[in-house]
Amino acid sequence: MTYLSYRLAVIGGGAMGEALVAGALRSGQYRPEEIIVSEPLAGRRSYLEERWRVCTSAGNMEAVQGTGIIVTAVKPQVFFDVLKPLTAVISPEQLLISVAAGITTGQIESMLTGPVPVIRVMPNTPCLVGKGAAVLARGTYALEEHVETAKNLFGALGFTAELPEGSLDGVTALSGSGPAYVFLMLEALIEGGVRVGLPRELSRELVLHTVAGAVDMLVETGQHPAVLKEMVTSPGGTTACALEHLETEGLRGTLIKAVVRAWERARELSGAKE
Repeated sequence: MTYLSYRLAVIGGGAMGEALVAGALRSGQYRPEEIIVSEPLAGRRSYLEERWRVCTSAGNMEAVQGTGIIVTAVKPQVFFDVLKPLTAVISPEQLLISVAAGITTGQIESMLTGPVPVIRVMPNTPCLVGKGAAVLARGTYALEEHVETAKNLFGALGFTAELPEGSLDGVTALSGSGPAYVFLMLEALIEGGVRVGLPRELSRELVLHTVAGAVDMLVETGQHPAVLKEMVTSPGGTTACALEHLETEGLRGTLIKAVVRAWERARELSGAKE
């Protein structure tokens, strides 16, 4: 694999773009002088230069020319407007990585000139704190080494996996939207603690440590969630009473239906056909 250089260009200096820069630097994959971030806001450019010591540019064209790896960290609504002027200068020797939800590798490849390797990534917001989950899908011309490059980059932000592109709508529905489901449940649990008389800050701390501990326990034991649930549940006890109420109210089915509904919406937005 031949890249034009060893520099990384990040188009978009927002939260996800900054997370990628931070991960690339902290993992030791890149030095600050090997990274350039394209960002239209002068104040944001100044912040990125001061905080991370990377190069910045107000123009995307300057950022991508002569750069080996290009990551487009912009919202789907502006993706095509951002990419169109760059198609004349992006070459097959470069690797283009997109994090724009709902935009397929085929749509991207149709705009490019020549067999440019393209990888689509569906990350989630915990990537911003290095605890994310990102799933990759390769385009027509992306080789194994391109996938490894993308995995290394996003691996610095958490868990990574590769799937066929047709599965990314499901990923969007589960891990992409998933943090919002969890935040809603956390919000409800904290409020529940307040309702039974606990101070709000203490309720928050108890909920956060309980959830984090439960996740760690699941990861470290490797047990099925149902097995660990039974460990907490005594016959006729408080947990059994609470679980009975949750099942009666349909929590399990509601969560499953939420993921399915998000998947359906993701397919609508990406133009997927049955």
